[in-house]
Amino acid sequence: MRILTRLQARADAAYDNTYHHKLRGRFWQALEGSTYDGLHDANQPKPFAYSNPFPPGDMEEGDERSLLVASTDESLLAHIAEDLTHDRELNIGEMPFHVDEVTPLSPDVGEPGASGTLETGTGVLVRIPPWRFDEYDIDVDHDEAEFWRPEHTMEPFRNQIEANLDKKHGLYAPDYLPGPSDVDGDLFDGYELIKTFAIPVTPTQGREETWVLSKWRFDYTVRDDDHRRHLNLALDVGLGERNSLGFGFMNVTDKTTIGGTHSNALP
Repeated sequence: MRILTRLQARADAAYDNTYHHKLRGRFWQALEGSTYDGLHDANQPKPFAYSNPFPPGDMEEGDERSLLVASTDESLLAHIAEDLTHDRELNIGEMPFHVDEVTPLSPDVGEPGASGTLETGTGVLVRIPPWRFDEYDIDVDHDEAEFWRPEHTMEPFRNQIEANLDKKHGLYAPDYLPGPSDVDGDLFDGYELIKTFAIPVTPTQGREETWVLSKWRFDYTVRDDDHRRHLNLALDVGLGERNSLGFGFMNVTDKTTIGGTHSNALP
């Protein structure tokens, strides 16, 4: 589930690629006093993810942008939607917007047999824990988690995103349903790396770090109902770590359903 927010720039502005911390603050403000307020300080993946204000690029007054927020929980999205419609002034750092419209969406990867492509709208954060360095032949001069890079090969990337999605499944899916690691088969059929890049991130107020992220296109064919649920979970809560900072947000960019019907699933 997700909500699509249509925005209009209230003034000329340069696009701020370090929007993550400011935008996250608005969402937690929307959840303040709700049953979700306690999740803020919980040491666990959060049940929502969000896109960047897109398309990226410098703005002139009146320019239109869009923003997507996804979650496994319809009620959580309702709190955010209510906040955005009640207070239509949305300032993301130095980017001032007016909220024109908020619309619910229900993307789906498709029934078993459907195939398509998922693309990461924002960078995926994958960190390899130090106790797995020997397993992956990673030789570094530190004992902190290592940001995934192409030279580390695909094995740690696949293992870490599956383990992370397993954790989210345990938190936000019924206990009796199998998680990604409980079933045979890879999450995706194909992994196309678009780029890796480093950006400054403010994970907590007053602390700035440089994180290495990666953007991807993933091909998939839905094997069965469990696989469909796992892929849709990734759509709802993001792939990789720190999704509540805006990382790992994904869209269905291409889909072919049973019978050959083709669609482009982006809003």
